[in-house]
Amino acid sequence: MKLRAEEVREMIALAQARGERLDLHGKDLSDLGLYKADLQGADLRDADLTSVNLAGADLGGADLSRATLMQAEVSKAHLSGAKLRMANVTRANFVQANLRDADLREAHLVGANFRHADLTGADLTGARFDKYTRWSVDFDPEAVGAVLVVTT
Repeated sequence: MKLRAEEVREMIALAQARGERLDLHGKDLSDLGLYKADLQGADLRDADLTSVNLAGADLGGADLSRATLMQAEVSKAHLSGAKLRMANVTRANFVQANLRDADLREAHLVGANFRHADLTGADLTGARFDKYTRWSVDFDPEAVGAVLVVTT
């Protein structure tokens, strides 16, 4: 069942009021506008975040393992310590995002934009990227374990 942005914001407020971790495991959040949403520590494993707007959102420590973020807008978002293991971020925009110490092992990064993103301490072991994936000038994805794949 696809959730609406208003429902997600209500769930965020309720979880915060109760001091609980927000559970959106496996939920369909595709195409939602969650600009600057507070999703810190949220469980977003296996969630569908295709084309979602998470610009400026706080996803610090969130678990996005196996989530789909294809064509998502994640610019200027805070993802420090987030788990994106085996996530599909094809063509997602992470410009100026904070991904310090994020777990991107085995993630699918084809065509994603990481220009000016902070990937200090991020683990990209086995993550796959292609010639269309964009990185900051001083960042070498292969030096941190990412693998260049040939795409057509």
